[in-house]
Amino acid sequence: MSKEAAVEMRRQLEAYEASAGGVLHGARRYKSHLLFKWLSDLIRTPAILDAVEDLIGPDILVWSTDWWIKEARSPQFVSWHQDSQYWGLDTSKLVTVWVALSPSTRDTGCMRVLPGSHKGPDLEHVETYHDDNMLTRGQAIMSIDETQAVNLEVDTGQAAIFAFRIAHASHANPSADRRIGLAIRYIPPDARQVRSDHDSVALVRGNNTHGFFEIEPEPKYDFDPVAVAFHETAAEERRKILYHGTGLSTHRT
Repeated sequence: MSKEAAVEMRRQLEAYEASAGGVLHGARRYKSHLLFKWLSDLIRTPAILDAVEDLIGPDILVWSTDWWIKEARSPQFVSWHQDSQYWGLDTSKLVTVWVALSPSTRDTGCMRVLPGSHKGPDLEHVETYHDDNMLTRGQAIMSIDETQAVNLEVDTGQAAIFAFRIAHASHANPSADRRIGLAIRYIPPDARQVRSDHDSVALVRGNNTHGFFEIEPEPKYDFDPVAVAFHETAAEERRKILYHGTGLSTHRT
């Protein structure tokens, strides 16, 4: 998207945060395409869907939208991990489109990836529950060769696309500005959720050919009551999946 469009999305996000009396957190960090019409439109952007279709096929679902916001001069970080080990999704075709609403650079704590790690075996994780770790369990891969890591730097309005199983991480943000990223998780309809009997998705292109997920309503405007009510249930189902086996009943971040 254009830098101007991304700046406008940031303005709308921060206008909501100002009205809500604080930064976006907890359940509203997840599946917020059900809350904001402009975000529902973003996940359906033809240019994004064309790129995703080349990778997973013509029938496309959005499993989640997740905000990754590091405040200015924040110690928060993301440890090395593979998403595939914690989401309960039986698929190899999930792709993440990570959209920058502010510059994501080495200076602001951009994403780092280990090239080729998605082609190898699952890597062992240790659950640390570190206070500054943005992940649900503070899960961390301890055996990463940092010299092989690559920075994924993206400017405002740009996006990075990466595979489900790739090992990735990011450092803290010591800069004077927020680092605002939105991760959109796209899956094909033959993916299955194995940690829960119920899960939901947004249908954004083609058909829901397998019917393994409930289809979410598309909001007609910001905080459409129908979509908000659905979000309350969907976000709780997502929390149960993400925190499966931890004993935690609320979001850590």
